[in-house]
Amino acid sequence: MKIVILPSARDDLADGFQFYESRQEGLGGYFLESLLSDIDSLRLYAGIHLKVFGNHRLLSKRFPYAIYYAGGSETVFVKAVLDCRRDPKFHSQRLR
Repeated sequence: MKIVILPSARDDLADGFQFYESRQEGLGGYFLESLLSDIDSLRLYAGIHLKVFGNHRLLSKRFPYAIYYAGGSETVFVKAVLDCRRDPKFHSQRLR
């Protein structure tokens, strides 16, 4: 299975990296490793997650982030990686 991280999701990952790196040196790298590991798990588990706002939502294991994705059996498109501490209305608007 192929996983494609769309530019908007890459931007989300970069923003999360900057946020955590500004809190503590090295934490941004740990954030990226953790989220990319969660995204990589979609190779096995894509499609089993609850649909929220019209997309499947995978909750990160270590950080309060949701990974929104769509796709079929051959390719998964990661659309957004959003902070769960934000207002759900933001998630809804962002995923339209």
